[in-house]
Amino acid sequence: MSGDDASAVARVVVGVSGSLSSVTALWWATTPARRLGAELWPVLAWAPPGGDAAARRSPAGEWQRPAEQRLAAVLDEVFGAEPPGVPTHPVVVRDSPGRALVRIADREDDVLVVGAGRRGLRRAFSGRVSRHCLAHARCPVLAVPPSPLQSQLLTVHRRNAWHLRIDTRDL
Repeated sequence: MSGDDASAVARVVVGVSGSLSSVTALWWATTPARRLGAELWPVLAWAPPGGDAAARRSPAGEWQRPAEQRLAAVLDEVFGAEPPGVPTHPVVVRDSPGRALVRIADREDDVLVVGAGRRGLRRAFSGRVSRHCLAHARCPVLAVPPSPLQSQLLTVHRRNAWHLRIDTRDL
């Protein structure tokens, strides 16, 4: 699709991996889609474990089907029986997430929504997808900050890993 097609319906393209950041981004992406009267395009990008060499040794659908099932499960988890209220076009593509999102959100009137990743020091070493999209997208990019729940879950995970007592009254 080209950015010159004036008759095309506006799209909100959102990266979905199943992570808490991507689930938050998917939930937030419905708001601009409704406001713009746009279609929602949740995109899950995948690559075969072991790269192209492993892909040549296996049937083509071996990783495609699980990716499709994962995207369907995330959509069901976020929206359940209640549809998002906008036309939805789920896309599963074999590519790196950043490249796939920029390639699909290729029109100037698209809006690309990505999870911004982690907060704090670890953010310097993460967020490659959101940074790639911000640097290469031809359309506006909405980077959704992590849910406050994400930092609480990371705290619980750290305390659990160090076998420290967890006070559940604060959760």
